[in-house]
Amino acid sequence: MSTADDRSTARRTLIVIGLVLATAVGLALVLATRRVLVWGLVAALLAVALKPLVDRLQRRVRRRALATLLVFLAAFVLLAALGALIVLPLLDEVARFADRLPELVREAQAGQGPVGRLLDRFHLLRYAEPGQLRRFGSRLGEPTFGLVRGVAQAVTALVTVVVLAYLMVLEAPKIVTGALRLVGEGPAQRLRRIGRDSSRIVTGYLSGNLLISVICGGLTFVVLFVLGVPFAAVIALTVAVADLIPLVGATLGAAVAAGAGFLHSPVAGVVVLVFFVVYQQVENHLLQPFIMARAVRLNPLTVLVAVLLSVELAGLVGALLAIPAAGIAQVLLREFVPAGRQTLPLPADGEPADGPGPVGPDRPPAGG
Repeated sequence: MSTADDRSTARRTLIVIGLVLATAVGLALVLATRRVLVWGLVAALLAVALKPLVDRLQRRVRRRALATLLVFLAAFVLLAALGALIVLPLLDEVARFADRLPELVREAQAGQGPVGRLLDRFHLLRYAEPGQLRRFGSRLGEPTFGLVRGVAQAVTALVTVVVLAYLMVLEAPKIVTGALRLVGEGPAQRLRRIGRDSSRIVTGYLSGNLLISVICGGLTFVVLFVLGVPFAAVIALTVAVADLIPLVGATLGAAVAAGAGFLHSPVAGVVVLVFFVVYQQVENHLLQPFIMARAVRLNPLTVLVAVLLSVELAGLVGALLAIPAAGIAQVLLREFVPAGRQTLPLPADGEPADGPGPVGPDRPPAGG
């Protein structure tokens, strides 16, 4: 008996050790491949968003490969047009700024012009001396290699995400059909419902995020236009596109708009900065919870808590996946948790909340 107990204890110990090692190896694998995993998650979101369009177009052209190609080409043309609307005016403005740069430097060194007066007010004119400017210019070349490497990584990530999303959409029917054949007819129906509801949640999340970005860009345009900041429409469009990026997008857009405001006038810069501080609080705690609640059909409190916890735990990736993950978790609970355990029964009209009313002639006893 003692020998059997010792063997059982040893077996359980080995099982625990094996589970701990497997968990450690799994976490190490996730950490080592986290960049590829993030690319795959972003590609999956893009694929889910474009799949309904591909399915609809496939009914007309009869060929999925052609439908997928046309939808992705249309998306690429749309993004290229938006990029042209943003980048070309900015490049023109940068060229104009480069032409005026020597004059601005001379004015700053003499304490004249808006930059010179600002430096003089804050006692920073010594930093505009020729020697200081040369040292500053030499330091600008130091991070050039890092900048080029970052741009190359961003381009690689973009190309990888697009290719992954394209293949996911193209092969989606074969993957779904093959997976459903392995589980049988009963579970297949449940998986179809889960897939359909999850796809609706992701599409609703993306459309809600787009609506929030449109609101942000529209309000930014109004503020910049009223203040008389040049290129208000281009800057507002840049802010709207940046606002699509979770967690840091609104901050990047605010930096661009505030910088343009300060270049126009100090008063405009301060007004734009205050506007974004207030707006980000409204967006994070009012607009996003309520718009996402309607788009994803989640409680606003659930949306807010999910975003806050996910940002704290996983940063940018958590912010990107918080709301779809919460919606998909709700779908899984609805499918796998018995209905009686999900919610308490609601009282009928005219019935007290603490239980059924007395049995009378118009209310037969239960089971009667």
